[in-house]
Amino acid sequence: MTRHLRNEPQRITLFLVEDFTHLAFSCAVEPFRIANLLSGRTLYRWQLASEDGHQARASNGIVTLVDRGMEPLAPGEMLFILSGIHVERHISPALKRFIRYERSRGTRIGALCSGAMVLAEAGLMAGEPAAIHWAFHDGFVESFPDIQLKRSVFVADTRHPTASGGTATADLMLHLIAAEHGNDLALAVADQMVYNAVRDGTGEQRLSVEARHGIRNAHVVEAIRMMGERLDDPPSPSEIATARGISMRQLERLFERHVKCSPKKYATDMRLEKARNLLLQTESSVTDIALACGFGSSSNFSRVYRARYGVTPTMARAQQRFGPSPIFAADDFALESVQH
Repeated sequence: MTRHLRNEPQRITLFLVEDFTHLAFSCAVEPFRIANLLSGRTLYRWQLASEDGHQARASNGIVTLVDRGMEPLAPGEMLFILSGIHVERHISPALKRFIRYERSRGTRIGALCSGAMVLAEAGLMAGEPAAIHWAFHDGFVESFPDIQLKRSVFVADTRHPTASGGTATADLMLHLIAAEHGNDLALAVADQMVYNAVRDGTGEQRLSVEARHGIRNAHVVEAIRMMGERLDDPPSPSEIATARGISMRQLERLFERHVKCSPKKYATDMRLEKARNLLLQTESSVTDIALACGFGSSSNFSRVYRARYGVTPTMARAQQRFGPSPIFAADDFALESVQH
């Protein structure tokens, strides 16, 4: 890794979007603080910004005071956009103008957690690689097909460094510290954080199927992989069993033993998870989402979705935008199949 020496501290502005993730916030700032402490020098200076220039509220309710609003940054300063849940509600025209203006001035702009969504909406990342929290993957791919989504924990050596949030933010910051001041300092910072599982940019965001469920059975792992690759046209349990060279009854017994449900239910849950992400993160119609997730029709999708989540897709989308409302009645379920 190339080491670059600076005569002046690297200045960083962390822009906090409402509902930002507090864990990613701490993981962004603390590595720089510790790097200063261990080196005995001010290697990094940072400030906080928000749209109103006064404060920002994290998704856990904690209010953080900030140093500035959207005034122009100093030359050579680096900007990170940090957002969290409900990011689509907080991407204002003013924020997009600020980001575009800073890009035009040559500011290096990165993003943390769901922040890649903000940069994408501002038109910064076409054709570039990006990391974003796994919960946003389905919607991000649907909304920004021209951006190279990486399912890794971070993307660093690019014009717009991105991290998928949480502790992946610390991984990215440690990578940046190593690039600027050497691996020894980055490792010493990690030690101070009691962080002994530092990942490079290729690390996976989510636990593998084997690790998550403690599965050691190759038939089940491969069956789940097949389901995940064909969410729009799900393979039947018999098709999976044939491909694995076992009987359907054996496949069902293996699923009951290892994941405590049938193959059909597991596949349906996977499709519903993707459908929910698309529903809440994109403007795609209910019908299009139903077809993209292998439900065949919006009416069938609505029935299955309501059985799983307690509300219809249309109700869920409205609650996402406006909050729970008493206006929804049982008749909405009957109307669901003819909407969109």
